[in-house]
Amino acid sequence: MRRASVARREMPRINDSWFAHGKDAFMRRTILIASLAVVGMVAAACGSSTGGGNQSSAGQSSSSSGGSSETAKAGGAGGNVGVFTWWADGSEKKGLDALVKLFGEKYPNDKFVNLAVAGGAGSNAKAKLAADLQAGNPPDSFQGHAGAELTDYINNGQILPVDDLYKAENWNNVFPADLLARLTVGGHIYSVPSNIHRANVVWVNNKVLTKAGLDPKTAPKDIAAWIADMDKLKAAGVATPLSIAGTWTQVELLETVLISDLGVDGYNGLFDGKTDWASADVTKGLNDYKTLLTYANTAADGDDWPGATDAVIDGKAAYNVMGDWAVAEFTAKGQKDGTDYSYWAVPGQDGVYDFLADSFTLPKGAPNAEGAKDWLRLIGSADGQHDFNLAKGSIPARTDIKPDDFPPYQKWAMGEFQKDKIVSSIAHGAAVNLGWGTEISQAVSQFYGSKDVAALQAALVTAAKSNIK
Repeated sequence: MRRASVARREMPRINDSWFAHGKDAFMRRTILIASLAVVGMVAAACGSSTGGGNQSSAGQSSSSSGGSSETAKAGGAGGNVGVFTWWADGSEKKGLDALVKLFGEKYPNDKFVNLAVAGGAGSNAKAKLAADLQAGNPPDSFQGHAGAELTDYINNGQILPVDDLYKAENWNNVFPADLLARLTVGGHIYSVPSNIHRANVVWVNNKVLTKAGLDPKTAPKDIAAWIADMDKLKAAGVATPLSIAGTWTQVELLETVLISDLGVDGYNGLFDGKTDWASADVTKGLNDYKTLLTYANTAADGDDWPGATDAVIDGKAAYNVMGDWAVAEFTAKGQKDGTDYSYWAVPGQDGVYDFLADSFTLPKGAPNAEGAKDWLRLIGSADGQHDFNLAKGSIPARTDIKPDDFPPYQKWAMGEFQKDKIVSSIAHGAAVNLGWGTEISQAVSQFYGSKDVAALQAALVTAAKSNIK
């Protein structure tokens, strides 16, 4: 399947009112995010379309450069280019390393400075970034996610539009229209996507399932059937049917359960008020989530995703719900696709793609704005997208990248993205802004200890009421 054939579908839209928060609200969120750095989730990926942004709050013109040329200098602008990410481990670091190598080759005058902050799958990084931006000490570029996550930065005037780069690099013609819609706020684009990820993937140890009499290559029809299979695994002596890590991975698991139990329309309605967080359908989803946790290992807030994925690789667990960055971990451990492991959408989600995407920004006041633009040019380039996604396990955001070099999982994901219905990830900043995401993360963290469904639902209701205007 050629990535160039990805259909340009209409994606679910973020409610316009989400973009109407002012600076005071942002500062309150910043404080909350910093205080919850350990339990905070990755507001780690993409999502809802972005119409209706408050451009005046950003106080910027359509130009990303204040009138300077967008033509790249041969060898790069020169100087240090500090890039802020949370890619400090596993396949994420491998992907970053691939980009850094290519950056050095294409822009030898520039010196890449790695500002990665490890821990919490991005929550620690986001807390530091919020503090740095508040203090007027931005990096040259920072990682974020297309969708709701970036709106706080935009509304607070902390990142600049990069429309001129899109025009100069012809990106409007190589990024799919549905993705461009998610990147656009108030008629302007504020980030450059490096990839497209899928969050609702179950990774399966073939040997463990086969030994228990289960078919590792066939997904159960729904959550109830999946739970029944976990009972079979328990009966066969598998201590940990389902592996989890810290809070953000639990949020990811929860969102996938809600997608299955509510359906696409019901799930999408959670973010624009059409679906009541207090409804019986949500209660059912929360109870299913609680049941799934009874089959999982004990996890701490700070546990990161590679450990949960490695549990499947090592045969200590049967399943792990994880984004497709996990495929690089399987590859690095010498696992063979289809032989050692399988993958499928979370049960009840055949034909549904839980979407997110990493992207990079141009902060207002960047110390080396021209060097930052060199980095953004690399991120959006065909070579950059090819090398990065091969290493990270995601698929290119560009539509002109041939799939020939990509392993089976990426080819499968390209095909799924072409035909599936798209929903936006909560855990990865696609469906909710930073403040809302932090409130959800806090509620999920507290639930992990209490197992009180009523309290969890009440907290989710409160969070929605304060963010849906």
